[in-house]
Amino acid sequence: MINGTNSQLLYLNIILLSLSQVLLGDMGTGKTSLVLRFVKGQFYDYQESTIGAAFFTQVLSLNEATIKFDIWDTAGQERYYSLAPMYYRGAAAAVVVYDITSMDIKHLTHYPSKLGAYVAFNDKLCIAVVENPNLVTVLVANKADLATKRLVENEVGEQYAKENGLLFFETSAKTAQNVNELFYEIGDYISYHLALRVGEQYAKENGLLFFETYAKTAQNVNELFYEIAKRLAKASPSRPAGMKLHNRSQEAGRRAFCCSS
Repeated sequence: MINGTNSQLLYLNIILLSLSQVLLGDMGTGKTSLVLRFVKGQFYDYQESTIGAAFFTQVLSLNEATIKFDIWDTAGQERYYSLAPMYYRGAAAAVVVYDITSMDIKHLTHYPSKLGAYVAFNDKLCIAVVENPNLVTVLVANKADLATKRLVENEVGEQYAKENGLLFFETSAKTAQNVNELFYEIGDYISYHLALRVGEQYAKENGLLFFETYAKTAQNVNELFYEIAKRLAKASPSRPAGMKLHNRSQEAGRRAFCCSS
């Protein structure tokens, strides 16, 4: 709310967030290797298959917030698919991992359902973007170090992610390519959009104007100042401008009466 020339600024500082994140994908795509590389900085050429799910935690310090990630690494075997909803319901982020050397991209399809949008690989369910409309979903093309064995081009996965509203990364757990960048991007994305929702709600409850701006791209910058100007004009109407006219004969009469003896 703008009153006269007074203005109010809203500054949000999110200190600590505890968020759940789930990794899904077929067996052998490298989900566990990605998590181990991120959490412990480790990589093993041979990694045993996950049974059910494995749990990890990691803390990220970002500009906007400190985030504690609870990471669920789910098993990729088909017999464990029925357990997946236990982990992705209520999660803040879901990471769908595929192997660039073994997946035929034509089998990457999108299925609607009463739970939300389903993404499947090789006709096997990997993830459900369920009731949570704020779930951040990332498509990850793993094993980029095996470029000579590549069956799926980067552009194909990138285009699929764009068409389905997913973030996209190509990673290598072995070389650590884009592994930290993946998780930091998720943290930045969540904290940023959470701050937006909190700010928008706070502004609404307290009668404040709310704008999301970006000076670099000029997003909403002009709109912000135009709206302020409109509000100021309504709050303090300007006086009529222009020249004030007088009746010369009346003025002359008043001067003559004033000065006669």
